[in-house]
Amino acid sequence: MPIGTAETPVNEAHQPGETPERLTTPPARTHRWGLGAFFLTQAVFVLVSVLLAAAFGSPDAGTLVVMLMLPTVLAGALAVLITVVRGNGPRLDFGLEWRWSDVTTGLAIGGVGLVTTTIATMLWVRWVGEDNAQSTVSGLLDGVELPPVVAVVIFLHIWLIAPLCEELLYRGLLWGAMERMRWGQLNVFVLSTAVFAIGHLEPERTALLLVIAIPIGVARMVTGRLTASVVAHQVNNFLPALGLLLISLGLLPA
Repeated sequence: MPIGTAETPVNEAHQPGETPERLTTPPARTHRWGLGAFFLTQAVFVLVSVLLAAAFGSPDAGTLVVMLMLPTVLAGALAVLITVVRGNGPRLDFGLEWRWSDVTTGLAIGGVGLVTTTIATMLWVRWVGEDNAQSTVSGLLDGVELPPVVAVVIFLHIWLIAPLCEELLYRGLLWGAMERMRWGQLNVFVLSTAVFAIGHLEPERTALLLVIAIPIGVARMVTGRLTASVVAHQVNNFLPALGLLLISLGLLPA
């Protein structure tokens, strides 16, 4: 057979036993969602939060768990659904897969972030006062007696579940939408960090949330995948979640 047929062009000829690069390197798969997907998840989060607040004016322990968990979980689940319907799934679109290198990177950066966040929180409390430095979740739980099982569920949500869901939104959908617009990584990092801080809808704590978000965004940027930022976020949330658990169980003063 002459060289240069349709099956083997001249410029792609290869030695016997070799596999052409074009057959071993899969084509890049791009997603079909953008900023609208992120805004949709934010709208769902806000709408569900408002509806639950209107339905449960003075929540008991059971409804308190629903009010804390349902908006965040629904928004995170919607983010995953969007990647499945309009993309390639969270593993390819977000890089959400188990890699020890990402886990160790997330633990290392999250540990550094935990130290800086703790110092920043102490300074922030001294500057604005304890009442103004209180998070929305802390305010919602203030003075509420929780059964041990409920307290543990809320602890696990704040420590593990909420960081995962928030990362799906901010360093997943939002990050990916800006990458699709061909923004530089530094610009994506800066804007997603700012939106994360503002999106918590806690104006008194926005500056503190910026400090909290920086190491989490760094973990996403240096690895290029979501797993590291999820782990870093969970490390950052561990001490606040543990503090709320101990207060709820009466082991620490409120």
